[in-house]
Amino acid sequence: MKRTTVRDLRCTFARVERLLADGESIEITKRGGVVAHLVPVHRKNSPMPDFAGRVAKIFGKDVLKVSGAELIRWDRDR
Repeated sequence: MKRTTVRDLRCTFARVERLLADGESIEITKRGGVVAHLVPVHRKNSPMPDFAGRVAKIFGKDVLKVSGAELIRWDRDR
């Protein structure tokens, strides 16, 4: 278990966040005494949604007459 002070937590939180992302537990100390324990949350990796399947379900086989890039260019030129 790693150990850091309250001051370090405020000043260098990015380092502490990286340790948590790597799965490290961290003790937070103030004036030499432990005041808290930070424990990383273990999340399940969910698969990416099937966006192409969703689009096909919503729009079917309809094809747009203009591309998305053309719509953006048209909208910017207005």
